[in-house]
Amino acid sequence: MPLGPGKYDDVCTLVRVSAAARAAIVIVLDGQSGSGFSVQTDGTVLLNLPEILEQVAREIRASMGTH
Repeated sequence: MPLGPGKYDDVCTLVRVSAAARAAIVIVLDGQSGSGFSVQTDGTVLLNLPEILEQVAREIRASMGTH
């Protein structure tokens, strides 16, 4: 995972600040600047990010009935 600002860091900042959140993850597919992602968080969440994303994937699959 690259460190430092990504091409959608401004969008991620907007989301994080608007939600008054500890962390934000933005994934963009076929956006103005192409596809990409941005993560803004602290080290603790970053270390747990793979598990968090796996949980999100499980919830998506379960909601679609494809677990």
